[in-house]
Amino acid sequence: MQSTPASYTADFEALRPKLLAFTLLQVPDKGHAEDLVQETMLAAIEGLTRYSGTAQFDTWVYSILRHKLIDYIRKQKRGRQLFISDEDTSGLDGMFNAKEHWNADAIPSHWHNPEDLHMRSHFWEIFDLCLLHLPSNTARVFALRELMELETEEICDCLGISEQNCWTILHRARLKLRGCLEKGWFLKESNA
Repeated sequence: MQSTPASYTADFEALRPKLLAFTLLQVPDKGHAEDLVQETMLAAIEGLTRYSGTAQFDTWVYSILRHKLIDYIRKQKRGRQLFISDEDTSGLDGMFNAKEHWNADAIPSHWHNPEDLHMRSHFWEIFDLCLLHLPSNTARVFALRELMELETEEICDCLGISEQNCWTILHRARLKLRGCLEKGWFLKESNA
């Protein structure tokens, strides 16, 4: 049976706000973000005959968006602006020892097996909320590196930041995400 756009109407409608929220992390102009989401949805509709169902539908559409965002970011390199982290560094040094390992009292509490978590869609909803509540510059760098899998050098080139600044921002993003996930997911799971 061949996939038709009508059979995926509800999926597209449910996915559109999530695609837009994710795109706004990378594209501050809402008009451009909406255009990219529209292009993604159109490409997905046109490509439904090639959608095999081996990946989840959402994952497949996000991969289309990912490629469109990477193309957009590469085209925007010329108009880049100076990128400065807007976060406070206080408290970070106390979490690690001289060998850059976690101090005993700073180790993340009650982390589950990653494969088990991957299967829990609620976890990813919490993760999305945590990511969307990061400062915009931090969320953008994290998404470029971890979700769009750009190399550090390309991120630095696109955003006009130093490699050291990029790694600092990524480190802070991971710490903030860890804290948010512990409060919104892991600690609730252990109390359940």
